[in-house]
Formats: sequence, structure tokens, C-alpha cells
Amino acid sequence: MAEDRFTELRAEMVEKQLRKRDVKDERVLRAMETVARHEFVPDQLKNLAYTDEPLGIGDGQTISQPYIVAAMTEALNLSPNAKVLDVGTGCGYQAAILASLVRDVYSIEYRPDLARAAADRLHRLGYLNVHVFCGDGSMGLLEFAPYDAILVAAAAPHVPKPLLEQLDDSGRLIAPLGTEDRQNLVLVTRHGAEFVTEQREPCRFVPLLGKYGWQPWELM
Repeated sequence: MAEDRFTELRAEMVEKQLRKRDVKDERVLRAMETVARHEFVPDQLKNLAYTDEPLGIGDGQTISQPYIVAAMTEALNLSPNAKVLDVGTGCGYQAAILASLVRDVYSIEYRPDLARAAADRLHRLGYLNVHVFCGDGSMGLLEFAPYDAILVAAAAPHVPKPLLEQLDDSGRLIAPLGTEDRQNLVLVTRHGAEFVTEQREPCRFVPLLGKYGWQPWELM
């Protein structure tokens, strides 16, 4: 499929899947229209890259549907100078969207193969302000904290305590919380020692593995 056709599909995705579902932030919409989602999916799925659905990327993992990516990003109310922690790098698409909007993105992935592939892909595509690490995302990345915003792209039973501690004052965190099969997006805003939570839309993500998420044997 020619690049100009992908460009048309991105524009259509923004109009039909995002604007019509009340995503309003023009910076987020512009990022969604600019970042080439087809570069982040397996070759055999490129023709589905701009459909309104998650897609498998291997190893039981997925790239989130465009609407969820946009909705989570918009909820963080990001400024251009923000420093963001992205938990669950996956293929790197969410990190690329964030990188189009902020100064620096620190992204952590549990699976070494995915982390390496995402780092290579992001570098190849020019997202040089994304710093990819392999490790337990539920522990965050303390060495670069505090963060103006934290986006968790994997489901946990509750917000991991280290992530709350690494959130800067007035910072925002969004994560899917619930059971393995059913979750809701939850937005958390920090005010000093107080954390204000807001329930958002239902969703379904792959589990967050780690000390403050699920252990692999719990999911067997």
C-alpha cells in the first residue's frame, strides 16, 4: 500500500474514530494523524493498521486501538516541556505519540525482545527523545523521576505504589485498573500527598507483569 494511502487512512481515522468520539485536543489529534501506525504492526497486518481495533504484535501482546491511545494521551493534558513515563512499551506506538507531544519519554517494557525491537524501531523512525528500558514497569524508573505524567499501557489490580511516588506534584497518571478480563481507565491527579482519582471508560488491556502488578504464574 502506497504511503499516500496510509496518509489518507490516518486522516480518516482521526475524523471518524477520534473527533466523532469526542477527542478534542488538537495537539493529540495532530500527533495521531502524523505518527505512522502501520510502522508499528507486523507486516501481515499493515492493511489493518488504521482500523478501530487493537492488533496483535506477537508474544501475546497488542497495540491498543487508536481511540484508546488518543483518549489516554488527551487525559494527561500534556505540555510540550513535560517528562513522561510510559509503562509497557510494547511495539512503541504509544511512546511515539507521546514523543510527538513532549520533551522526553522514558518507556519501560517487561519483555526483552519487545524492548529491543521497540528501541530499534523508534530510533529508525526518528523518535530520539524516547528512552527505552527493559524491566519491571510496575516499579517505574526511579532514577529519572519525578514525572509530569505517567501512562500505564497494561492492566493492574491497583495503581502501583512506586508509580504514585514517582509522579510530580500536579502530575497526572492514567492506567487501566481491574481484573484480568475487565478494567476501567482511571485518571489520578497528585496534589501533594493527596491523590484524586476519576473513573473513565471501560477497556481491556494485557496484564501488567511485575511486583506491583500480576506475577506470570497468577495468569496461567
